[in-house]
Amino acid sequence: MEFEFSSHFDRQFKKLDKPTQEKARGAIESLLKYLDRKSPLLPGLGMKNFKSNYWEIRVDIRTRIIFELTNRLGFLLIGSHDEIRRFMKRK
Repeated sequence: MEFEFSSHFDRQFKKLDKPTQEKARGAIESLLKYLDRKSPLLPGLGMKNFKSNYWEIRVDIRTRIIFELTNRLGFLLIGSHDEIRRFMKRK
């Protein structure tokens, strides 16, 4: 599956501390394996649908990733619950 990271996602990712960045990489890798049907979805990811093509996975207790799933996978935002809510209000 093709995927890309938005410039906003990249900027937010760079602001994270190194341990959180590693957890985020692991969550993204697990999601990609699941979508390619190479492994089951890990329960800790807590994948859920917000609306239409917008989905969320957990990185850790404080950090979430929002992605859009259509014919490609677009990582849009990484951040806290509050940042996710503000982002989704605009969609």
